[in-house]
Amino acid sequence: MSARETTGRPDNPSAGLEAEPPARAEAAAVSGAEAALAAERRREASDLSRIGWLRDQLRRVAKRLPLHRRLSRGTAHGVMSACAAIVAYLPTQALGLREGFWSAITALAVAQTEFGATRSTARDQFAGAAIGGVIGLAAYLTIGASLPSYALAVLLSVLACWLVNVASAGRLAAITATILILVPHIGSVERMLGSRVFEVGWGVCVAITTVWVVTRINRRLGIVF
Repeated sequence: MSARETTGRPDNPSAGLEAEPPARAEAAAVSGAEAALAAERRREASDLSRIGWLRDQLRRVAKRLPLHRRLSRGTAHGVMSACAAIVAYLPTQALGLREGFWSAITALAVAQTEFGATRSTARDQFAGAAIGGVIGLAAYLTIGASLPSYALAVLLSVLACWLVNVASAGRLAAITATILILVPHIGSVERMLGSRVFEVGWGVCVAITTVWVVTRINRRLGIVF
């Protein structure tokens, strides 16, 4: 009897290990992907923390500005906001929209002295109106105008904003759902939803355009606020 037969070992001792490297490689790839995702989340959290810190510092600096600087900045922001609100409101009257004031409210909410902050707020406004409007309409048509349907619409609106990674729009989505279900309106709820989304979208566009124009003018004139 040969040595191979007496020991019961295979001719190729490494044959049983050939299947292991692919499994190990797959596990390593999964582990690497998870580590990369975790690192990306940590970087996002760190960036958000830094942005929040910078905003707090800017607010503190603004509070310490001399009176004449606060007067000039407040006047400029007020004029810009008033212009954006009026431009957003006037066309809604010509179009016969009964709740054109939402365009003016949206323009006032979106208009910021910084263009980057304006874009971020505009995204939240439009996303909140669209998500809350669709979910509010679905709840209204499915269950009807009742407190259970309203509570469900608010819950789903906030949850949807979190799922699509626009959690900051959750409050606006819930407010839109509130308007659709609880506020009395003339005509169908579908028409109300269309008007609401159009008014918010128009207000957002006007605010972004106004801030962009004001920013360009300030840069050309060398004005710093």
